[in-house]
Amino acid sequence: QVQLVESGGGLVQAGGSLRLSCAASRSIFRFSAMYWFRQAPGKQRDMVAVITSGGVTNYVDSVKGRFTISRDNAENTIYLQMNSLKPEDTAVYYCSAHLLGTAQNYWGQGTQVTVSS
Repeated sequence: QVQLVESGGGLVQAGGSLRLSCAASRSIFRFSAMYWFRQAPGKQRDMVAVITSGGVTNYVDSVKGRFTISRDNAENTIYLQMNSLKPEDTAVYYCSAHLLGTAQNYWGQGTQVTVSS
């Protein structure tokens, strides 16, 4: 069983920054890709950013140029650096990982990000 634990959420003013962390209970080399999703109240859960095992990244258009996903293989952790935050970025942010060679996806418990105007 794989555990993903997010941290780093909080309350920040518009224009501010936060860095989210997602620590995996085993080597992240076992995942073909790791993701950050977010879910605002009353809305569906949407992908924000993805990083592959090869380090390729992609972002939803609304966060391009503001958010950066990265990984630290030695720490089995991925990060989401969020700059120039906007009130519309307010959501619960979830980390997810796709296990290499399977159809299995794992999820963390989520961390709340609230951006005040």
